[in-house]
This record gives sequence, structure tokens and C-alpha cells, in this order.
Amino acid sequence: MKIVFLDAATMGDVSFAAIERLGDLVLYGTSSPEEAEERVRDCDVLIINKVKVTASLIDAAPGLKLICEAATGVNNIDLEYAASKGIPVRNVAGYSTDSVVQATFMHILNLVGKAQYFDSYVKDGRYSRSGMFTEVSVPYFELAGKTIGIIGMGNIGSRVAKVAESFGMKVCYFSTSGTSHCGEYPSLPLSRLLGESDIVSVHAPYNERTAGLIGKDELGMMKSSAVLVNMGRGGIVDEKALAEAVDAGVIAGAGLDVYALEPLPEDSPLLNVAHPERFSLAPHVAWASVEARQRLTDMIAENIAVGW
Repeated sequence: MKIVFLDAATMGDVSFAAIERLGDLVLYGTSSPEEAEERVRDCDVLIINKVKVTASLIDAAPGLKLICEAATGVNNIDLEYAASKGIPVRNVAGYSTDSVVQATFMHILNLVGKAQYFDSYVKDGRYSRSGMFTEVSVPYFELAGKTIGIIGMGNIGSRVAKVAESFGMKVCYFSTSGTSHCGEYPSLPLSRLLGESDIVSVHAPYNERTAGLIGKDELGMMKSSAVLVNMGRGGIVDEKALAEAVDAGVIAGAGLDVYALEPLPEDSPLLNVAHPERFSLAPHVAWASVEARQRLTDMIAENIAVGW
């Protein structure tokens, strides 16, 4: 069995031993569309992360028997065409929950705790020159007693809720599916959640219900002291509107791990703001702790073993 991974560089330094035990594994760091079609010609199992699996790519692999997505989302795969060819598609869910929850609070604590400011205040010598043992001109706030509004109460959102409770926060949520399945916390209409929350944390998939969910009008519903964190998918939050809202003080700050276009274009509004200190930005790494990437690899092996 020949197993081809077209964009293995996205996994970083992990062990592929569990997959190698199942067949002849060929790893390509990255693959252009043209390279991909050439590289899959004799493969039985295809593994991809962000490479687009089009009808043309599927047709280029006449012996293809299984497609494995090295992620949860499968919007980069032509599922209908794969099904028409009798080729199953298997993704991996739940591997990065701990990693994403941790990264969510990294952004929240950076923003609310003014971590970037205090770090630079010490490192650039201002603290040493101040003559004061402390610096209280830039206030920060406790999470205890504040409200976190979670958009998307799935596995990750529900874990974020539990951690937020450990900080003494109140929790509410908005169901993007319209089904308020979680009875543990109040389910609110989006407008009310935005108006009442001190932290708005997005953990929803990108689909027809969530595309552009948070735009200029929605940002205007939030408290001026509130921060927004998007750990779901790019495109859920209007990046231009967000950059303008944070710069203008409509909301206090924003933390982002995902973007509508990745990597983030150099001319993105998010990289051309007057107040970069109000933003906490990361290059789509919330999923990618060392442990999460190894779990993902091992779960791909399980999908191949079961599907073969």
C-alpha cells in the first residue's frame, strides 16, 4: 500500500512511525496543484492538510481508495466527487481541544492583562528608569466576575467555558446551528450575547451560517471595554471592520489565530493599524502543540488502519 502525504511540512517535527507501519509512506513538504497530480498517480491512500482535493486530483489517482484529512475541517475536499467515485474521506476530530483551549486563554490573558505592554516596559528600560517599584498607569482587569460569551458551544467551546468558570467568570453562549443543546449555560441571541459579554470567544466552524457573522454592526453592539477572540475560522469575523473597530476604540482589543486568507497578506488591514498593542495575533497555531500534532498523526494512522 502506497500512502502519500502531499503537505507534510504542516505537521512539523512529529513521528510518522504509526503510519509507516501500515505501508510505504511518501512525504512531500508542500505540493503545488501540478505537482500534486503527478505525485498521486500510483497512491492508494492520500493524506492532505490544506491541499485542495479537486475532481482533477482525484482523477489523477486511479488507484485511490482512501482520503485522509489531517485536520477536522474537510472544506478543501470535493466530497461529492469523492463519494461518486466510492472513495471514503476520513478526518480527525478532537485531537487539538486542549491545545486550542490553552491558546484561547493565552490571547485573553495577553489582552486583558496588558502582557505586551508590561513586558516591553521592563525590557526597554522604562521600569529601571522610573524610580517606582510598580507601574499602574496602564490598568488591567480581573476575569473574575466578568462574562464570557462563547460563539459555538462544541467540544472546544464547552472546554473554554469550564476554564472560564475556574477564573470565576460567568458563561453564556450563542448557538450557530440554532440548536441550543447545552443546558448548562444560558443560550442567548447573538445581539444580547455581544452586548453583555466582556470577552467574546469564537469557536465555530465556517459555513453558510457563520460566514461574516461578526461585522461592523455586531462589533458596534459590544462593550467598549470588551475584547473579541477568534479561534474558529477566518471569515467568521470581518477583518477590516475589526481592525477599524479596535483602532477606533469601539472595542478594547482582539485576539486572532485564524484569518480569511492564510498566510495573512502583508496588506491586510490587521497589519496596518494605528494601535497594534490592542491586538494579539498568532499564525494559525492554536491547533499545533507538540502533543496535538502527534495525536493527529497517530489518529490518521488509525483512520487508515480502519478504512483499509
